[in-house]
Amino acid sequence: MEIFWFLPTHGDARQLGTARGARASNHAYLRQVAQAADDLGFGGVLVPTGRACEDSWLVAASLAPLTRNLKFLVAVRPSVTSPTVSARMAATLDRLSEGRLLINVVTGGDPVEQRGDGDFLDHAERYAATREFLTVWRAVASGETVSFDGDYVKVENAHSAFRPVQRPHPPLFFGGSSEAALDVAGEFIDVYLSWGEPPAAVAAKIANARAAAARHGRQLRFGVRLHVIVRETAQAAWDAADALIAELSDDTIAAAQQAFATFQSEGQRRMSALHGGRRDRLLVAPNLWAGVGLVRGGAGTALVGSAEEVAARIREYADLGVDHFVLSGYPHLEEAYRVAELLFPLLPVNTRPRFNEGVSNLTGPFGELLPAARA
Repeated sequence: MEIFWFLPTHGDARQLGTARGARASNHAYLRQVAQAADDLGFGGVLVPTGRACEDSWLVAASLAPLTRNLKFLVAVRPSVTSPTVSARMAATLDRLSEGRLLINVVTGGDPVEQRGDGDFLDHAERYAATREFLTVWRAVASGETVSFDGDYVKVENAHSAFRPVQRPHPPLFFGGSSEAALDVAGEFIDVYLSWGEPPAAVAAKIANARAAAARHGRQLRFGVRLHVIVRETAQAAWDAADALIAELSDDTIAAAQQAFATFQSEGQRRMSALHGGRRDRLLVAPNLWAGVGLVRGGAGTALVGSAEEVAARIREYADLGVDHFVLSGYPHLEEAYRVAELLFPLLPVNTRPRFNEGVSNLTGPFGELLPAARA
């Protein structure tokens, strides 16, 4: 089981809907979160993309030298980026990070943002462009020389002088719920990601993605993107969930839901449909709470409960075939510690926290051994 964390490059806070106590996404704070995730034993971090975020490639490049084992899941945008330039960037960052780059293929979903970046394609065209992009990207990243004349991508004798450390190229992650997205995943992707829908819905998506991969003679691995609110007791966790959205006004929720309704994203439609913008419909499955999705686009659900309860829910997803869990929590520095300390001992994770090796908690305030330790 691979457990990843999240870098809040759009800012961080203890509560949604208020600027009180908010933390800027400056390099000092992002460094703290990344180094904590690295020391705690998270396998990697998702670096988000979008006009509200710091650039994911520059953030990853700046933090890779400051971490040891942490992998960086960084976005490529097929409809706004050249596949050849993107492949060379990937090779460079993979080499400089000594093989710690992962690629998150993001087709887009917010038409306002897409048009702001010069992308005026509709939903179907974006996936057709993504297919052409990945055809060229994979060939160049794998060291091939390729010429391609498509509807959206045209290159002649494209090549990269440098190969990535990971062969044939850094693994490709991708999320999308439409039929067009599933077909792209089946043909090109290594790890198919789903947002945190109820397990039955995730099972259906996995089955469809497996069938799409089989049509191309391939197999996929699977991941789930979730927020987590885990505490020593269930009551404490639900109190924290209530506190997270305590400052949200009905007007703020309505404005956010109205904006999400314009997205050309089947995944966003499914996320919004879980709760319909209503506070009384937030528990969508055992321990699966949709409160974050009232005002946050994309991943909008959280696993809420005691460590034992949250670990049990994660195992349910694992039983469906999920082996990558991309988690987050507000604020991301403190919640990284909670997740590692409370959940990692209960799950078959690939790594264990390294920060506490050789440290005893039986010492007194000045470092002397307490009587129990001396005995």
